[in-house]
Amino acid sequence: MNKPGSLFLTGPMGAGKSTIGRQLAKQLGMPFYDSDHEIESRTGVDIPLIFELEGEAGFRKREAAIIDELTALPDIVLATGGGAILDPQNREHLKSRGRVIYLHATVDQQLRRTRKDRNRPLLQTGNPRAKLEELLEIRDPLYRETAGLIVETDGMRVRDVVKKILQRIG
Repeated sequence: MNKPGSLFLTGPMGAGKSTIGRQLAKQLGMPFYDSDHEIESRTGVDIPLIFELEGEAGFRKREAAIIDELTALPDIVLATGGGAILDPQNREHLKSRGRVIYLHATVDQQLRRTRKDRNRPLLQTGNPRAKLEELLEIRDPLYRETAGLIVETDGMRVRDVVKKILQRIG
């Protein structure tokens, strides 16, 4: 299959961006990057600690720099953090430098996939469902505005989502 240019995966936490992105990159023979993992490897600390020390604003500043750098690379697959879409500059870089794929997931699916994950600072709350609903209400319009392709992931296996993406970008 011909390389389709860079593919940028957006969507809420628990939508499968990293897992699907890794498989998609493998199928296409392209390098895979995860913006959250890049931040962790470069800072040497995990995201919850960055949130604790620098707050969400400090994390978002680091995230914007990584997204600017990674979206400038040719022919990559990039999984972005769920909140990367909030920054207008990030949205512009994503839209202008590659194809944006929004992996849509319902709040129920997000809860199932994130309930045991302690590495998500925004979910360390008494009511994770309410937090996910709040985040989706704010972010869903931004994901949709930025995406050239929207793929439903609820109840789908990773390989089926990857296959659907490959069919739609081919």
